Amino acid sequence: MSALFRSEIDLDTLTRLGHNSLAGHLGIEFIDITDNALSARMPVDERTHQPFGMLHGGASVALAETVGSTASGCCVDLSKYLPVGLEINANHVRAVRSGYVYGTATAIHIGRRTHIWEIRIVDEEEKLVCISRLTMMITER
Repeated sequence: MSALFRSEIDLDTLTRLGHNSLAGHLGIEFIDITDNALSARMPVDERTHQPFGMLHGGASVALAETVGSTASGCCVDLSKYLPVGLEINANHVRAVRSGYVYGTATAIHIGRRTHIWEIRIVDEEEKLVCISRLTMMITER
């Protein structure tokens, strides 16, 4: 793993951290970490549908913010710093009715006080569902 992420990162631990929060309620699980990206998946089911049986845009944004903000947390010393969301945007490209969607956060900028992430959400056929950009502010504890 590169210097972008702390070396002790464990995907199961990241998933467990969200069990009693929105991420847990939506079924978000962290599945991969590489030199410069963090990925998670989320089921498309009754928890994440809008009333017409399609993936809710807000669920996509929740996945994007979960993956991006967790990625920021993996880049800093959490005993000294707390990453908090500053701004997020999302473009919804394709409807999904079932299965899983996969969100991958890739760093655009890692500074001392701000991080910017691009989060691509794709379906099981790797077709783009949503593209998002998240800006994180790094605050001192």
